[in-house]
Amino acid sequence: MKIKLMRCCALVILGFITTLVQAQDYNNAQQLAQRLRSLASSSSSASLESLTKTLGGKDIWMLTLGTGDVDNKPAIAVVGGVEGKHLLGVEMAVRFAEDVIANRSELLENTTFYVFPNMSPDATEQYFAALKYGRSGNAKPTDDDRDGRLDEDPFEDLNGDGMITMMRVYDETGDWTTHAADARVMVKADKSKGEKGTYKYFTEGRDNDLDGKFNEDGQGGIHFNKSLTYEYAYFTPGAGEHPVSELENRALLDMLYTKWNIFSVVTFGPGNNLSSPWKYNRAGASKRVVTSILNGDDDINQLVSSKYNEIVGLKDAPRSDDQGGDFYQWAYFHFGKLSFGTPGWWVPTVKGDSTAAPNKDKNAEVNFIRWAAQEGINNAFVEWTAIDHPDFPGQKVEVGGVAPFLMMNPPLEKIGDLGEKHAEFIAELAGMQPEIKLVNVKSESVGKGLTRITADLYNAGTLPTHSTMGQRSRWLRRVKVALQLDGNQEVVSGRKVQLIRNVDGDEAQQLTWLIKGKGSVTIEAGAPHTGIVSSSVDLK
Repeated sequence: MKIKLMRCCALVILGFITTLVQAQDYNNAQQLAQRLRSLASSSSSASLESLTKTLGGKDIWMLTLGTGDVDNKPAIAVVGGVEGKHLLGVEMAVRFAEDVIANRSELLENTTFYVFPNMSPDATEQYFAALKYGRSGNAKPTDDDRDGRLDEDPFEDLNGDGMITMMRVYDETGDWTTHAADARVMVKADKSKGEKGTYKYFTEGRDNDLDGKFNEDGQGGIHFNKSLTYEYAYFTPGAGEHPVSELENRALLDMLYTKWNIFSVVTFGPGNNLSSPWKYNRAGASKRVVTSILNGDDDINQLVSSKYNEIVGLKDAPRSDDQGGDFYQWAYFHFGKLSFGTPGWWVPTVKGDSTAAPNKDKNAEVNFIRWAAQEGINNAFVEWTAIDHPDFPGQKVEVGGVAPFLMMNPPLEKIGDLGEKHAEFIAELAGMQPEIKLVNVKSESVGKGLTRITADLYNAGTLPTHSTMGQRSRWLRRVKVALQLDGNQEVVSGRKVQLIRNVDGDEAQQLTWLIKGKGSVTIEAGAPHTGIVSSSVDLK
């Protein structure tokens, strides 16, 4: 009774801490660590460990939520912070974990969750720095422009506002012009429509190495979401010298490859196949190196996508930012799991008032500025301000543009109940997990001391035991069906041990054996990601 009371008090305190944290801003590394430790200490169903430290000295945390034998129950990996500029992904992953412990603990009886809140802590920390700019890379010094020097051309805060925005230089030879709906927004001139550029457009800073480029080799090295093995872009800034070159990438993959019970991965990041599912492409699926979701898996993606849209209710999703080397595509194409990604939030489409010029091309910056004004967010845009620039003597140079981070990371009070809705979606996904059962188990005597045993190997879940990609990769453990016999029993017909490639959701495969002997035998069936069950059968 005393233990139950203490646990209830801990959950009340957790709820208070969660409400307090969520009412404030995004968490820096220290605040995140404190929040995760508080969550882990509040429940016996949660445990926390650091997989490694980045070169910047930041922890890569793994939070395990589950009861009993957690590594032998079907599991979902929830991953945030894959893109360093996307702090909302970190927040959504943590809110999911907090929601499960506080409101959905019954889920943990049948499902394990491995939560990796922030895979880019070196980069996300830039949000809290004295100089704020959108950063994707970790703390490794790099030679992005291949000139033999490291980090020699960083950003400079030319207008002294503590942020790095953009810089436009009036020049008739430039390729950029102002947007028709909002002159503060810069777009490339469309020469096919007779448009002429009047500006050159750069990130805010100087050409320190005098190579004609601006800020192309600054602080912030390898991008977590650009350095995985699927469609890895060799010799590209941010990708690293080879795939999985960084401590944080290696630590996550090493851990995931030990978790045979994972059947699905949910990623909070730029990639999005939940608002709009991946489409099967026969040519891409037929390549030696597959680049399309496989036939059958596309139907699953469509089903899960429809559940997501029904529960979360977000509309007008932007086009998914799928790129080479990213995590959520790796989780499907190279890890073989059912992989689902979402940013968790995006700027809603704003029509503007009757006096506003139409945003005909649905420019994202124009839409964001209008949404921010509608929501009373006053720091969303840095107005263009003239400066003297040493690289452009005698020319008109202005600094300004959309403030860093805000297009991907709104004030937390603006996301409403999206954390709860995404937790509800992941709970729905857990309810669809594959679940192996032995049903219709029968035994009958066929004479001469022989017994025929029949059983249906039934998947009671909605999802298949194996994705089509998982079957193709041969990495996922197959469903194992084994007979446990004593020394006086013999299998006359059928296999004592057999491996099943796949059982679709709500489908069954019939198994049969002919056994010689007396007593009883035990049939054991399953895999870590489907659950393992057994049934004892008396011989006739």
